[in-house]
Amino acid sequence: MTPYRINHTGTRMDNQRPFLIIALVFILFMIWQAWEVDHAPQPETTASPAESGPVMPADIPAAAAPRAGDVPVEPSATMAAAERKRVRVVTDVLDLEIDTRGGTILRADLPTYPVSLKQPDQPIRILDDERRRYVAQSGLRHVEVDDLEALSLAPSHHDVYQADADEYRLAAGQNTLRVPLTWTSPQGVIVTKVYTFQRGDFLIDVAHEVRNASNRPFTAQQYRHLRQAGDGGDDGNLFIYTFTGAAYYDDAFRKLAFDDMEKKPLDTDLPGGWVAMLQHYFLSAWVPEQDATNRYYTMVIPEAGRTDYIIGMRSEPMTIAPGETGAFHTGFYVGPKIQDRLSDIAEGLDLSVDYGIFTIFAKPLFWLLSFIHGLIGNWGWAIIAVTVLIKLVFYKLSATSYRSMARMRQVQPKLAALKERYADDKQKMNQALFDLYKKEKINPLGGCLPILVQIPVFIAFYWMLLEAVELRQAPWILWIQDLSTRDPYFILPILMGITMVIQHRLNPQPLDPVQQKIMMILPVVFTVFFAFFPAGLVLYWFFNSLLSIAQQWVITRRMEKAAS
Repeated sequence: MTPYRINHTGTRMDNQRPFLIIALVFILFMIWQAWEVDHAPQPETTASPAESGPVMPADIPAAAAPRAGDVPVEPSATMAAAERKRVRVVTDVLDLEIDTRGGTILRADLPTYPVSLKQPDQPIRILDDERRRYVAQSGLRHVEVDDLEALSLAPSHHDVYQADADEYRLAAGQNTLRVPLTWTSPQGVIVTKVYTFQRGDFLIDVAHEVRNASNRPFTAQQYRHLRQAGDGGDDGNLFIYTFTGAAYYDDAFRKLAFDDMEKKPLDTDLPGGWVAMLQHYFLSAWVPEQDATNRYYTMVIPEAGRTDYIIGMRSEPMTIAPGETGAFHTGFYVGPKIQDRLSDIAEGLDLSVDYGIFTIFAKPLFWLLSFIHGLIGNWGWAIIAVTVLIKLVFYKLSATSYRSMARMRQVQPKLAALKERYADDKQKMNQALFDLYKKEKINPLGGCLPILVQIPVFIAFYWMLLEAVELRQAPWILWIQDLSTRDPYFILPILMGITMVIQHRLNPQPLDPVQQKIMMILPVVFTVFFAFFPAGLVLYWFFNSLLSIAQQWVITRRMEKAAS
């Protein structure tokens, strides 16, 4: 029988500390992910709209086989000269500005989500036409164009609507707020673009209500898209990387980095679904009627000194006969990634809370965390409660690991003697170690395998705490007033480092001096890394370490008493 091979310089190499394994796996995973983002292959350059032929405005989606001149490439002199204004809309959860030109949503603030605890009166701004050039546009595109007279038959997002007021507010006791904008064509087609808001909701109903008072059929498509300047998605922290970019749903959640739009434009028909722009904790999304089919598309708009990226959808044509009425409906969500609400709006929209490949672990963990939070009302104590439950689930696996470590402590003198006896003969050293392990019934990997099983759960917990907006600015106790950001005084990381030192003392010590130094330095390294992690994650790790110390101490004492 071939003996189990062990490095003669350190018999503990196959049974290293769980912290070393988790540190290497976790940190390498984070570095690999950041490297993928920063060093992905550069996309191929695609032709600009001008090079493809000036069929229509670069930011208005073309229908199949469009005719040149369907819609002006730039706003016409009439459009530019028309009076336009910004209409403010305020509800209990939204503060928006809508441009009467096109009915474009230029700005969207969330009054119930402040920028930070230090700036409680400054709301998070999602849409922003000034700093980020991030807007939500929609309009109608007339199809079956017969002549140039039809250029103005349907209002695109370049045409100017008329508004009855400069400001609309949801009054006390009012549950619904309706904001109408009206446009009339020279031929007599009247389009009322209506934004309908509901109290306490971030979902807006957007309708183009058409009354065809002309003498010819009106056939049009509704398009809606999100436009944003591509300025990258990394917040500069290697360990707190989150995705910023576009996404859509086609029976699966698909993310599109801005570079991907240049490399491979999206252009496909899909039933239901949605399109969105994502950022940490928040999103904006166009959600069509789920029984309808839409053309999904992306566009890249290069302009002087900037590049804008668009993801959107275009409905199937609707024909409204002379004297008849009709309406195009769609939903627009702009707000936090509240998973329960998103799952109610459309299938897959809750997947915008992106846990990556660890979704299978993270979603049940979040459900459990939310359930416990509903019982006790504090996210910090809920994290501790979930930590206890996770520890109970892995109790037997952990006990196996700690028993293996306790046995290794008991044979430490024998291991040291073998190292000294066979210091110059690797083969005899390995054989002697194998015989000793067999005699003492020790599995050198017994301390590692249970920990390896728990690593996916730990990383899933990391992503859950990082992505869940419910934990954003959520307090625990005393100095921890935001579990989603680092501990301001580094108390939790330091306490966690102390628990690592205690665990190191409870474990059998490596025989190799180099390994001994590594294990001594590791708590310091971990403390530095965790100093910049969300406090909620450090709380989980710290309390898990406390439970591990208690379990390991009990098992070690029992085995020592049994051996004496």
